[in-house]
Amino acid sequence: MLRFPWMSQPQLAIPDLDALSLQLEDAPPQEILRWTVATYAPDAVLTCSFQHEGVALAHMLQAIAPRTPIVFINTGYHFPETLAYRDLLVSTYGWNLVEVGPELSQADVEARHGAELYRRDPDLCCEINKVAPLRRAIAGVRAWINGRRRDQASTRRGLPILEMLPSGLVKVNPLARWSSKDTYYYLKQHGLPFHPLFERGYTSIGCAPCTRPVLAGEDERAGRWAGRDKVECGIHDALDAPVTSSTSSAAEPASGSASDARATR
Repeated sequence: MLRFPWMSQPQLAIPDLDALSLQLEDAPPQEILRWTVATYAPDAVLTCSFQHEGVALAHMLQAIAPRTPIVFINTGYHFPETLAYRDLLVSTYGWNLVEVGPELSQADVEARHGAELYRRDPDLCCEINKVAPLRRAIAGVRAWINGRRRDQASTRRGLPILEMLPSGLVKVNPLARWSSKDTYYYLKQHGLPFHPLFERGYTSIGCAPCTRPVLAGEDERAGRWAGRDKVECGIHDALDAPVTSSTSSAAEPASGSASDARATR
Protein backbone atom coordinates (compact mmCIF):
# COMPACT_ATOMS: atom_id res chain seq x y z
CA MET A 1 0.00 0.00 0.00
CA LEU A 2 1.31 3.40 -1.03
CA ARG A 3 0.54 5.91 1.68
CA PHE A 4 1.25 9.59 1.21
CA PRO A 5 2.37 11.19 4.48
CA TRP A 6 -0.13 14.02 4.39
CA MET A 7 -3.16 11.76 3.83
CA SER A 8 -5.93 11.66 6.40
CA GLN A 9 -7.56 8.48 7.59
CA PRO A 10 -10.07 7.02 5.06
CA GLN A 11 -13.60 8.26 5.58
CA LEU A 12 -16.99 7.19 4.29
CA ALA A 13 -17.81 8.40 0.78
CA ILE A 14 -20.42 11.08 0.43
CA PRO A 15 -24.02 9.91 -0.28
CA ASP A 16 -26.09 10.40 -3.46
CA LEU A 17 -23.12 10.08 -5.79
CA ASP A 18 -25.35 9.38 -8.79
CA ALA A 19 -27.25 12.61 -8.26
CA LEU A 20 -24.04 14.56 -7.84
CA SER A 21 -22.68 13.01 -11.01
CA LEU A 22 -25.71 14.24 -12.91
CA GLN A 23 -25.33 17.71 -11.40
CA LEU A 24 -21.73 17.83 -12.64
CA GLU A 25 -22.61 16.54 -16.11
CA ASP A 26 -22.41 19.96 -17.75
CA ALA A 27 -19.66 21.34 -15.53
CA PRO A 28 -16.24 22.13 -17.03
CA PRO A 29 -13.40 19.83 -15.96
CA GLN A 30 -11.88 22.50 -13.74
CA GLU A 31 -15.09 22.75 -11.71
CA ILE A 32 -15.22 18.96 -11.33
CA LEU A 33 -11.63 18.99 -10.12
CA ARG A 34 -12.35 21.77 -7.64
CA TRP A 35 -15.28 19.78 -6.25
CA THR A 36 -13.10 16.66 -5.99
CA VAL A 37 -10.33 18.45 -4.15
CA ALA A 38 -12.75 20.23 -1.84
CA THR A 39 -14.48 16.96 -1.02
CA TYR A 40 -11.63 14.45 -0.83
CA ALA A 41 -8.28 16.24 -0.49
CA PRO A 42 -5.76 15.27 0.63
CA ASP A 43 -6.91 11.74 -0.26
CA ALA A 44 -7.28 12.29 -4.01
CA VAL A 45 -4.83 11.34 -6.74
CA LEU A 46 -4.60 11.64 -10.51
CA THR A 47 -3.30 8.73 -12.56
CA CYS A 48 -1.41 9.83 -15.64
CA SER A 49 0.26 7.73 -18.34
CA PHE A 50 1.31 10.95 -20.11
CA GLN A 51 -1.26 10.74 -22.80
CA HIS A 52 -2.79 14.09 -23.62
CA GLU A 53 -5.85 13.72 -21.37
CA GLY A 54 -3.76 13.09 -18.26
CA VAL A 55 -1.46 15.94 -19.19
CA ALA A 56 -4.39 18.34 -19.49
CA LEU A 57 -5.74 17.28 -16.09
CA ALA A 58 -2.31 17.56 -14.45
CA HIS A 59 -2.02 21.08 -15.84
CA MET A 60 -5.46 22.02 -14.47
CA LEU A 61 -4.62 20.59 -11.06
CA GLN A 62 -1.41 22.59 -10.96
CA ALA A 63 -3.54 25.72 -10.72
CA ILE A 64 -6.23 24.21 -8.45
CA ALA A 65 -4.36 21.91 -6.05
CA PRO A 66 -0.68 21.61 -6.95
CA ARG A 67 0.13 19.10 -4.18
CA THR A 68 -2.19 16.51 -5.70
CA PRO A 69 -0.11 13.38 -6.42
CA ILE A 70 0.26 12.49 -10.09
CA VAL A 71 0.65 8.69 -10.14
CA PHE A 72 2.58 7.22 -13.06
CA ILE A 73 2.78 3.45 -13.51
CA ASN A 74 6.17 2.62 -14.97
CA THR A 75 5.55 -0.79 -16.49
CA GLY A 76 9.08 -1.07 -17.86
CA TYR A 77 7.69 -1.24 -21.39
CA HIS A 78 6.95 2.42 -22.13
CA PHE A 79 8.21 4.04 -25.30
CA PRO A 80 11.39 6.07 -24.71
CA GLU A 81 9.45 9.01 -26.12
CA THR A 82 6.86 8.67 -23.36
CA LEU A 83 9.51 8.73 -20.65
CA ALA A 84 11.20 11.75 -22.23
CA TYR A 85 7.82 13.52 -22.47
CA ARG A 86 7.16 12.74 -18.80
CA ASP A 87 10.54 14.14 -17.76
CA LEU A 88 10.05 17.30 -19.82
CA LEU A 89 6.63 18.07 -18.34
CA VAL A 90 7.59 17.28 -14.74
CA SER A 91 10.75 19.38 -14.92
CA THR A 92 8.93 22.25 -16.63
CA TYR A 93 5.85 22.40 -14.42
CA GLY A 94 7.04 20.85 -11.17
CA TRP A 95 4.22 18.33 -10.92
CA ASN A 96 4.08 16.16 -7.81
CA LEU A 97 4.95 12.91 -9.62
CA VAL A 98 4.73 9.60 -7.80
CA GLU A 99 6.12 6.69 -9.81
CA VAL A 100 5.10 3.11 -9.06
CA GLY A 101 5.96 -0.14 -10.79
CA PRO A 102 5.61 -3.92 -10.68
CA GLU A 103 7.03 -6.01 -7.87
CA LEU A 104 8.42 -8.48 -10.40
CA SER A 105 11.32 -7.44 -12.60
CA GLN A 106 11.16 -8.28 -16.30
CA ALA A 107 13.73 -11.03 -15.67
CA ASP A 108 11.55 -12.51 -12.92
CA VAL A 109 8.48 -12.41 -15.15
CA GLU A 110 10.35 -14.22 -17.93
CA ALA A 111 11.65 -16.81 -15.47
CA ARG A 112 8.12 -17.54 -14.23
CA HIS A 113 6.06 -17.10 -17.39
CA GLY A 114 8.48 -17.27 -20.32
CA ALA A 115 9.64 -14.59 -22.75
CA GLU A 116 7.33 -12.02 -24.32
CA LEU A 117 4.38 -12.57 -22.01
CA TYR A 118 2.74 -9.52 -23.57
CA ARG A 119 2.34 -11.46 -26.82
CA ARG A 120 1.13 -14.73 -25.33
CA ASP A 121 -1.03 -13.50 -22.46
CA PRO A 122 -1.47 -9.72 -22.54
CA ASP A 123 -4.10 -9.84 -19.79
CA LEU A 124 -1.65 -11.41 -17.35
CA CYS A 125 1.08 -9.01 -18.47
CA CYS A 126 -1.21 -6.05 -17.76
CA GLU A 127 -2.19 -7.53 -14.39
CA ILE A 128 1.44 -7.86 -13.31
CA ASN A 129 2.74 -4.57 -14.69
CA LYS A 130 -0.25 -2.21 -14.46
CA VAL A 131 -3.16 -3.44 -12.38
CA ALA A 132 -1.27 -4.79 -9.36
CA PRO A 133 0.98 -1.71 -9.01
CA LEU A 134 -2.00 0.61 -9.21
CA ARG A 135 -3.98 -1.50 -6.74
CA ARG A 136 -1.19 -1.02 -4.24
CA ALA A 137 -0.76 2.66 -5.07
CA ILE A 138 -4.35 3.70 -4.46
CA ALA A 139 -5.07 1.57 -1.41
CA GLY A 140 -6.45 4.05 1.14
CA VAL A 141 -7.11 6.74 -1.48
CA ARG A 142 -10.67 8.07 -1.48
CA ALA A 143 -10.87 9.66 -4.94
CA TRP A 144 -9.15 8.57 -8.15
CA ILE A 145 -9.07 11.14 -10.95
CA ASN A 146 -8.43 9.80 -14.45
CA GLY A 147 -8.59 10.99 -18.05
CA ARG A 148 -11.05 8.63 -19.74
CA ARG A 149 -13.44 10.00 -22.37
CA ARG A 150 -16.71 8.49 -23.54
CA ASP A 151 -15.81 8.65 -27.21
CA GLN A 152 -12.55 6.71 -26.85
CA ALA A 153 -14.07 3.22 -27.00
CA SER A 154 -17.39 1.37 -26.87
CA THR A 155 -16.50 0.25 -23.35
CA ARG A 156 -16.51 3.89 -22.22
CA ARG A 157 -19.67 5.28 -23.83
CA GLY A 158 -21.74 5.16 -20.64
CA LEU A 159 -19.02 6.68 -18.48
CA PRO A 160 -20.47 8.89 -15.70
CA ILE A 161 -18.68 11.88 -14.24
CA LEU A 162 -18.53 10.14 -10.85
CA GLU A 163 -18.65 6.43 -10.11
CA MET A 164 -18.07 4.36 -7.00
CA LEU A 165 -16.22 1.06 -6.90
CA PRO A 166 -17.37 -1.72 -4.54
CA SER A 167 -14.43 -0.80 -2.29
CA GLY A 168 -15.89 2.68 -1.77
CA LEU A 169 -13.27 4.39 -3.94
CA VAL A 170 -14.77 7.19 -6.01
CA LYS A 171 -13.55 7.46 -9.60
CA VAL A 172 -13.71 10.93 -11.08
CA ASN A 173 -13.88 11.36 -14.86
CA PRO A 174 -13.66 15.11 -15.50
CA LEU A 175 -13.10 14.67 -19.26
CA ALA A 176 -15.92 12.20 -19.87
CA ARG A 177 -17.75 14.64 -22.16
CA TRP A 178 -14.64 15.80 -24.02
CA SER A 179 -13.46 14.72 -27.45
CA SER A 180 -9.91 14.37 -28.72
CA LYS A 181 -10.32 17.80 -30.31
CA ASP A 182 -11.12 19.33 -26.93
CA THR A 183 -7.93 17.84 -25.51
CA TYR A 184 -5.91 19.01 -28.49
CA TYR A 185 -7.22 22.56 -28.23
CA TYR A 186 -6.59 22.68 -24.47
CA LEU A 187 -2.94 21.74 -24.92
CA LYS A 188 -2.61 24.16 -27.82
CA GLN A 189 -4.27 27.04 -25.93
CA HIS A 190 -2.02 26.61 -22.90
CA GLY A 191 1.22 26.07 -24.79
CA LEU A 192 1.66 22.50 -23.57
CA PRO A 193 3.88 20.26 -25.70
CA PHE A 194 2.38 17.29 -27.49
CA HIS A 195 3.54 13.70 -27.12
CA PRO A 196 6.35 13.10 -29.67
CA LEU A 197 4.51 10.07 -31.09
CA PHE A 198 1.25 11.93 -31.67
CA GLU A 199 2.32 13.33 -35.04
CA ARG A 200 3.41 9.84 -36.08
CA GLY A 201 -0.10 8.47 -35.86
CA TYR A 202 -0.19 7.23 -32.28
CA THR A 203 -3.54 8.47 -31.03
CA SER A 204 -3.55 6.18 -27.96
CA ILE A 205 -0.19 5.32 -26.43
CA GLY A 206 0.49 2.50 -24.02
CA CYS A 207 3.35 0.04 -23.73
CA ALA A 208 5.57 -0.18 -26.80
CA PRO A 209 5.09 -3.89 -27.59
CA CYS A 210 1.29 -3.56 -27.64
CA THR A 211 0.84 -0.19 -29.39
CA ARG A 212 0.97 0.72 -33.07
CA PRO A 213 -0.06 3.82 -35.04
CA VAL A 214 -3.73 4.11 -35.92
CA LEU A 215 -4.64 3.70 -39.58
CA ALA A 216 -7.00 5.97 -41.50
CA GLY A 217 -10.62 5.32 -40.53
CA GLU A 218 -9.79 3.35 -37.39
CA ASP A 219 -10.99 4.15 -33.89
CA GLU A 220 -8.72 6.15 -31.64
CA ARG A 221 -7.73 3.09 -29.58
CA ALA A 222 -7.45 0.65 -32.49
CA GLY A 223 -3.67 0.66 -32.17
CA ARG A 224 -3.82 -0.89 -28.69
CA TRP A 225 -3.50 -4.71 -28.65
CA ALA A 226 -4.27 -4.72 -32.39
CA GLY A 227 -5.59 -8.02 -33.68
CA ARG A 228 -6.67 -9.19 -30.24
CA ASP A 229 -9.98 -9.27 -28.45
CA LYS A 230 -8.72 -6.76 -25.90
CA VAL A 231 -9.54 -3.08 -25.60
CA GLU A 232 -8.67 -2.26 -21.97
CA CYS A 233 -5.56 -2.92 -19.87
CA GLY A 234 -7.68 -3.77 -16.84
CA ILE A 235 -6.94 -0.95 -14.41
CA HIS A 236 -10.46 0.41 -14.84
CA ASP A 237 -12.35 -2.85 -14.36
CA ALA A 238 -10.20 -5.17 -12.26
CA LEU A 239 -9.10 -3.18 -9.24
CA ASP A 240 -11.63 -4.79 -6.93
CA ALA A 241 -10.60 -8.33 -7.92
CA PRO A 242 -8.35 -10.24 -5.49
CA VAL A 243 -4.61 -10.07 -6.06
CA THR A 244 -3.49 -13.29 -7.77
CA SER A 245 -0.51 -15.38 -6.71
CA SER A 246 1.25 -14.50 -9.95
CA THR A 247 1.39 -10.86 -8.92
CA SER A 248 2.04 -11.17 -5.19
CA SER A 249 4.67 -13.90 -4.85
CA ALA A 250 7.79 -11.86 -5.48
CA ALA A 251 10.42 -12.19 -2.78
CA GLU A 252 11.39 -8.52 -2.90
CA PRO A 253 9.95 -5.44 -4.60
CA ALA A 254 11.73 -4.35 -7.75
CA SER A 255 13.11 -0.85 -8.12
CA GLY A 256 10.31 1.60 -8.84
CA SER A 257 7.65 -0.46 -7.06
CA ALA A 258 4.98 1.07 -4.86
CA SER A 259 7.06 0.55 -1.73
CA ASP A 260 9.90 2.53 -3.28
CA ALA A 261 7.75 5.30 -4.77
CA ARG A 262 9.05 8.81 -4.36
CA ALA A 263 6.94 11.97 -4.30
CA THR A 264 8.61 15.06 -5.70
CA ARG A 265 7.28 18.52 -5.06
